[in-house]
Amino acid sequence: MFERLKEDINAVFHRDPAARNFFEVLTNYPGMHAIWWHRLSHWFYKKDLKWCARTVSNLARWLTGVEIHPGAQIGRRFFIDHGMGIVIGETAVIGDDVTLYHGVTLGGTTWNKGKRHPTLEDGVVVGAGAKILGPFTVGKNAKIGSNSVVVKEVPEGATVVGIPGRIVNNKTDEKREAIAKKLGFDAYGVSDQNPDPVAKAIGNMLDHMHLMDSKMAELCKEMKKMGADVCDQALPNIKVAPEFVEAEQAAATKREKERESFDPQI
Repeated sequence: MFERLKEDINAVFHRDPAARNFFEVLTNYPGMHAIWWHRLSHWFYKKDLKWCARTVSNLARWLTGVEIHPGAQIGRRFFIDHGMGIVIGETAVIGDDVTLYHGVTLGGTTWNKGKRHPTLEDGVVVGAGAKILGPFTVGKNAKIGSNSVVVKEVPEGATVVGIPGRIVNNKTDEKREAIAKKLGFDAYGVSDQNPDPVAKAIGNMLDHMHLMDSKMAELCKEMKKMGADVCDQALPNIKVAPEFVEAEQAAATKREKERESFDPQI
């Protein structure tokens, strides 16, 4: 028991920079208290002492603001940050190293008995106010953005945002990236799902330039077969002002740091 207690508190230190010391976490973290109460209520539930289980669960809800059904299955190093308003249904299954922020609901979409709540695999992070509804699986290390409503399966490592939840693709198109590097700047605005109109315009220009380069290469190849030498001369390099390159590199570094430090509460 004391080993699990120590493990729970260490999980807080790993995921909450505001945690200062062991005693503070032990006495002033309602998310931790809710998990410990749940272990007791779940023990009663497995012993078929349903009334005792629900009574302990309701007492925990009154004391912590977190409602966890005694039947829910929770793994190790589960962390609830802030906690208030969290609801976890009876058939929910939570893996190891999962993090939930305040206002999260792991709910169902049917009144029929059986599996009706989601399964969160290891390492999932769910942002504040998100709702995950239904008997599907959220894959390992997936991230659910704040206030998202997720109603279908989420693959491993994906990031989901919006209502209804949709997977965000942050990967840069390889062709656009190659053209951007050729021109001497970072292809930051090339994601198909980027809402920035300027970024979309840059992406379209890069697509156009890639297509023109491809057509020009094919045209030169055919003309060379016919004996023409108009394509022998190499195209001059495009020179970009150094201050523009430095500013673009600094902006790219900043964006990369922001992506690495993604906080689903935001």
